[in-house]
Amino acid sequence: MQRFARQVENQLGLRFRDYGELHRWSIDNPEIFWEQVWRFGGIISSEPWERVLTDGDRFPGAKWFSGARLNYAENLLRRRDDGTAVIARLENGERRSLSHAQLYEQVGRLAAALRASGIAPGDRVAALMPNVPETLIGMLACASVGAVWSSCSPDFGFAGVMDRFGQISPKVLIACDGYFYNGKRIDCLPRVAEIAGNIDSLEQIVVVPVAGIDADVSRIRNVVSLDDYLPAEDTPELEFEQLPFDHPLYIVYSSGTTGVPKCIVHGAGGTLIQHLKEHRLHVGLGPEDVFFYFTTCGWMMWNWLVSGLASGATLALYDGSPFRPAPSALLDMAQEEGITVFGTSAKYIAALEKEHLRPRETHDLSALRTVLSTGSPLSHESFRYVYRDVKQDVCLSSISGGTDIVSCFVLGNECLPVREGEIQCLGLGMAVEFRNEKGESVIGEKGEMVCARPFPSAPIGFWNDPGDRKYLAAYFDAFPNVWTHGDYGELTEHGGVIIHGRSDAVLNPGGVRIGTAEIYRQVEKLDEIVDSICIGQEWEGDVRVVLFVVPRKGVTLDDELRQRIRQTIRSGATPRHVPAVIVPVADIPRTLSGKIVELAVRNMVHGRPVRNTDALANPEALELFRDLPELRRE
Repeated sequence: MQRFARQVENQLGLRFRDYGELHRWSIDNPEIFWEQVWRFGGIISSEPWERVLTDGDRFPGAKWFSGARLNYAENLLRRRDDGTAVIARLENGERRSLSHAQLYEQVGRLAAALRASGIAPGDRVAALMPNVPETLIGMLACASVGAVWSSCSPDFGFAGVMDRFGQISPKVLIACDGYFYNGKRIDCLPRVAEIAGNIDSLEQIVVVPVAGIDADVSRIRNVVSLDDYLPAEDTPELEFEQLPFDHPLYIVYSSGTTGVPKCIVHGAGGTLIQHLKEHRLHVGLGPEDVFFYFTTCGWMMWNWLVSGLASGATLALYDGSPFRPAPSALLDMAQEEGITVFGTSAKYIAALEKEHLRPRETHDLSALRTVLSTGSPLSHESFRYVYRDVKQDVCLSSISGGTDIVSCFVLGNECLPVREGEIQCLGLGMAVEFRNEKGESVIGEKGEMVCARPFPSAPIGFWNDPGDRKYLAAYFDAFPNVWTHGDYGELTEHGGVIIHGRSDAVLNPGGVRIGTAEIYRQVEKLDEIVDSICIGQEWEGDVRVVLFVVPRKGVTLDDELRQRIRQTIRSGATPRHVPAVIVPVADIPRTLSGKIVELAVRNMVHGRPVRNTDALANPEALELFRDLPELRRE
């Protein structure tokens, strides 16, 4: 971050007194700023841009780096030496590694196979794969050809896969034979056969051996094993199709908990330059780093992780349960692999604390310098836990953005202090504001998070969305020409950010808006409670706050514990945050990326239909919220 600031100052004769000034300059001068990011990141292109930003007053509609020709995979495969590119571990203990040279060679072989299959720029390649090297190789080979990559993790059910891949007409499906999770080996081949039989566009099914499933695959239409698909010899030199900056790279998906998932299309150039900015400047990522994020291939954090290759970093991949064979599994990996940047979810950090783990006493984490957290707001207690029990001298960066932008709006900065309960700063080049109900930009008050100016990683659009109707409705209905993200939060006086929850889950008892994260933050303080979810129930012409909790094993939710929950919330937040009803449940429904689904629970409580339960990791948990006696009107 400091080197970038000095580069800008020296080239343009400027002087930035602090990060706030650098940020203001970055959004007031988008053409100069993003050109500087391009140069600082060393982006490789065969043709220079003619203009950095065209129609910069249109959002959507702005065009970035017109005339430039580049390839995303070429920028990620810039290192071709014997240094380690990928370390990959599975829950069952299997470990593999690839050098940058080996990665380049394997991408070349698969790219040649894709070309031989007739895959051309714009074609779709889908993957039902765990987080293993073959998934990374598949994406890079796909991008080198100019095809569009779209992946789901193998824990998606048949309907969940069809809701996604069924919309985009892929020509090739790369699928695993199975995967390991929570001590089990799970066979995927029956589902692969069903998918192959229901997507007519599929011309080739490539099965990758991951779990060693010994099964007859002959019943799968157009099937071939990965070994048989790859050229046996004389692989041609890897070619990188040179394509426009906004050529489609990824199709990613909204959670799909309120309907069929939206197919969000992201461009190669926008994804690349945004990730380079975030990795190099906001994380400080470089060739000496070992970069880990606990994610599946169905969450955009996988797309974010793999771009770390463009900064020369070593990627550390893991697939399986984060708590097998023990709750310390990922901490063991961090120690053994020398992980320097450790990314995870807020829920995982809270779970470590609930398990009373103290890694600073049990693990050598001397290499670790940054901990990244996303998925939900990180509580004050989790900030304290990391610095008290994990490691004192780390940069703990809570980050927030989303699948919609395949990146972040607000994130970390090694040059700034870490304040408990806050995200450190607004992202460079991101004109983030919080607007109240009057549409006014406010500081120190809660509001709707928006981005008032275009940025390169905004979607190209949605797949199969004539006239961009769904795209415009999703982000631009509330404020014309301004992106509305759907988060509810505030900008603090010193430039930090507090996210209070999703806008559509905000509670409104007595007309007072309350973010659910404010309640979760207090509940996490109680050791007796391992999980919770909060909704607003329509009640006597108003809304009352209902809190569902999962007690720790052996704990009973009695009147004394209910009273302590209420007192904790009252003293840590306000009396208006105190739930009217507290109900014990055995489980809480989550999406496949681990996010709780407040809207689905709210619909169950009100007897409304819940669509697309295949988007959930544990859809059976929804039944726990149906027709509860505690919530009935007498």
